Amino acid sequence: MSGSLRVGTVVGLVHYPVKSMRGESLDAVDVGWHGLEGDRRLAFRRLGERGGFPWLSASRLPEMVCFRPSGSGPGGLPTHVRTPEGAELELFGAELAADVGRRFGSPVEMMYLDRGIFDEASVSVISAASVGAIERLAGLPLDARRFRPNVVLETDEAVPFFEDAWVGGTLTFGVDSAAPVIGVTNWDVRCAMVNFDPDTGKSSPEILKTIVRERDNKLGVYGAVMRGGRLAVGQAVYFTSHSHHSWETP
Repeated sequence: MSGSLRVGTVVGLVHYPVKSMRGESLDAVDVGWHGLEGDRRLAFRRLGERGGFPWLSASRLPEMVCFRPSGSGPGGLPTHVRTPEGAELELFGAELAADVGRRFGSPVEMMYLDRGIFDEASVSVISAASVGAIERLAGLPLDARRFRPNVVLETDEAVPFFEDAWVGGTLTFGVDSAAPVIGVTNWDVRCAMVNFDPDTGKSSPEILKTIVRERDNKLGVYGAVMRGGRLAVGQAVYFTSHSHHSWETP
């Protein structure tokens, strides 16, 4: 891999089948033009909302993070959702929509989009060192789930925010000719989602305040898939600056 520098190893893979609900950790997953298989393909739409962002997110209903998609359907999608109280409700069932609508205070309906429902780009990446740095700066115990990444890396150089320098380059996952390639497009500008405890939904506003103060509200990076393939925990990751990879069919 001429011109590429090994930067780390994949230590975590997560997809989030339903926007703002709990993610599912994976050992391996296919990635294509629209991100990780099954990632953010579903969301609750706020009925009557005519704006450009009709989706219900945890910024409006924090306990959304405590709902857990379950079951295994086609395309990496769930079949049910477990409520915070433990009830297993059908994904597209009236009971689940009514439950969420009651908590939110307005009716909602589950929607499926085959290209996904993303805020910026289809893949998010963060390093364990960056998560650890924010933990120290905020003075709170944190884990990577607060930041809802798709890919968590253990960088070879344990330098916080090392991934900042990757914007404009590419990340290659593995060494063979079919290795997935992600073009790093931008820094991840953070919102109130980082404040919510992924297990309880409790808010800790000092986390976002720390990222705003110390990092100009940026943490981790976004990317677009340039070549699809198989992502797996344990893969070596290589960075190429100003890459000339051609776009290939995933």
